[in-house]
Amino acid sequence: MAGDTFEVLVRERTGLAAGVLGLELVAPDGGALPGAEPGAHIDLLLPSGLVRQYSLCTPDDRPGTWRIAVLREPDGRGGSAELHDTVAAGTRLRAAGPRNRFPLLPADDLLFIAGGIGITPLLPMLAEAERRGTRWRLLYGGRSRSSMAFLPELAVYGDRVTVVPQDERGLPDLEGWLSGAPAGARVYCCGPEPLLQAVRERCDALPRVTLHTERFTPTAPAAAPECADTGFEAVLKRSGKTVPVPAGTSVLRAVRDAGVAVLASCEEGTCGTCETVVLEGTPEHRDSLLTEEERAAGDLMLICVSRSRGPRLVLDL
Repeated sequence: MAGDTFEVLVRERTGLAAGVLGLELVAPDGGALPGAEPGAHIDLLLPSGLVRQYSLCTPDDRPGTWRIAVLREPDGRGGSAELHDTVAAGTRLRAAGPRNRFPLLPADDLLFIAGGIGITPLLPMLAEAERRGTRWRLLYGGRSRSSMAFLPELAVYGDRVTVVPQDERGLPDLEGWLSGAPAGARVYCCGPEPLLQAVRERCDALPRVTLHTERFTPTAPAAAPECADTGFEAVLKRSGKTVPVPAGTSVLRAVRDAGVAVLASCEEGTCGTCETVVLEGTPEHRDSLLTEEERAAGDLMLICVSRSRGPRLVLDL
C-alpha cells in the first residue's frame, strides 16, 4: 500500500477500561468514513510518523464513523503511548483502509474467543451474528475485570457471553468450553500468542470445527527461509525504478531508501499493512499472515520480511 491515506479527525476519546483508550474518528469535512465489514482494521499514521494498525469496533448506531480501542503497552514500540498521551479530541491524523484479513464467514454456529484487547475485532462480529440469526457464544478472558473493555456492551447478550477475569477465576477452561462445539462450527479467536496457540492445539483435536485467528505478533518460531538470503532487484512498475535489495536488507527498507513511500506497521510480517502485488517473479514468503493458497498463487507478498527466490521481482509500487 503506497501512500493511499486520507485525513481523519478524533472527535472523542474515552476510557474503556484500565489502560484501554477508545477513540472515535470522523471525516473532518463532516462526511462519512468508509464502511467496514466485521473484522476489518485500519492503519493510523501518528504525528511522530509511526504507523499502527487497529481493528474497528464501531457501534451500529454511529454509521460513517470509526471507533478503535488502544491498549497502552509499556513495553511496546511507542505507538500506543503516543495515542494515549498526545492525541486529544480535535487531533487530525491520517489513515488508510479499511482492510479485512479476518472476515466473518457464514456458519450455523460461531464460537468466539477473546483475550484482552483481542475482543476488539470480535465485537462487531457479535452484532453481525445477531443480525444473521446465527447461534453464537463468546469466551472472554483478561487479567482483571477492570482491564477488560466493552463489558457493559457485552452484558446485553446475557449468558451467551462468558467473562473470565484471571484474578477471579483463573485461566479460561478452553477444553471444556470447546468440547461441545457442534460439527461445522467456526471458531474465531484473537488475543495474545499463548492463547492462540492453546486454542489451535485444542481445535486441531476437533476436526469438526474450523479455526480463524488474528494475531498481534509473528508465529513462533518464524517460518524458516527456503532459500538463501541473497541480493536481488526489485522493479517498481508504477514508480519506474529498479531498486537493488542487498542481502540483509528488506524490500521495504530498500524501496523506502529509493524514495518510494510505502506504509508499514509491524515490520514483522504479521499485520499486512505493507502487502504488495507481485507482477513478475517468485516471492520467498517469510510472513505469518498469508494463507497457503495465497502463498502458492505468488501474486502477493509482505515486503517487510519476504524476499525473492530469483534475481528479480516486479512489484506494483
